[in-house]
Amino acid sequence: MAEDVLKTHRLRELREFLMSRRARVTPAEAGLPDGGARRRTPGLRREEVAVLAGVGASWYQWLEQGRDISVSPQVLDSVARVLRLGNAERRHLYALAGLNPPAPEVAPEHRDMCDGLRRLIDTWMPYPAHIMDPYYNCVMYNDAAGMALGMRPENTQNCIIDFFTDSLYRGRSRTWEQNAGMVVAQFRASCAAAPDDEGFQEVLARLKAVSAEFTELWERRDIEYPGQLRKELDHPLVGLLAVESTAMKVPARPDLTIVLHTPLPEENTAAKLEWLASPEGRRGSMYPVAG
Repeated sequence: MAEDVLKTHRLRELREFLMSRRARVTPAEAGLPDGGARRRTPGLRREEVAVLAGVGASWYQWLEQGRDISVSPQVLDSVARVLRLGNAERRHLYALAGLNPPAPEVAPEHRDMCDGLRRLIDTWMPYPAHIMDPYYNCVMYNDAAGMALGMRPENTQNCIIDFFTDSLYRGRSRTWEQNAGMVVAQFRASCAAAPDDEGFQEVLARLKAVSAEFTELWERRDIEYPGQLRKELDHPLVGLLAVESTAMKVPARPDLTIVLHTPLPEENTAAKLEWLASPEGRRGSMYPVAG
């Protein structure tokens, strides 16, 4: 009974959604004559959507009426094209029609978010923060990530490759071994979501070439989604740091992952990170320190 109620609600939402999207598309936008004063329907008529989408007029009418009919991704994509749906709207249409939504895409209006994301991670100071693309390439990091985690321009700028190959980070990390399996399992989950993506295959080949430890963990075939990790770091200037990293997605930029490090309430970590970000701490970081 509950399933029937949910299905009825979904189909009603589908009807209202399609009607509202059809009403906002003008004939001119669809490449049709507007019909002048004789046109009483706001936006496109149902039969016009059907013709432009290459589907039967009766079938589209049933779809918009919220009838329980079979639909395919190809047909929904055609309807989405005619109704000029954005990526979020197209995924919503899939969900209302009872299909698994396609993978999120970056809408053109959200491609230029780098300034805002830079402000975000800089505001996170004095705590470390960085942003990765789908292949774990580091897009940007704040000063605290450099001072505490050892992120620096001479690294590969790929977070998972540096995790296994950067001797500075490994020398500081007390939790490297317990976190390594989780890091690889999360990377496998990302690869599994895009099995034909050559970018993941390239990173995977590079990792196998430089790290036997990665290869051994990869062959375990563990899968985990990114979440939170506890990290303990022996910093040469301030001693032990205990932080919790949290990986987060921005829905408008599904290609990016923001990783924020929060000081844990131990080892006086927050005060140590604040000192590292101070003028005195920055001066100290300029000079090589053993370890």
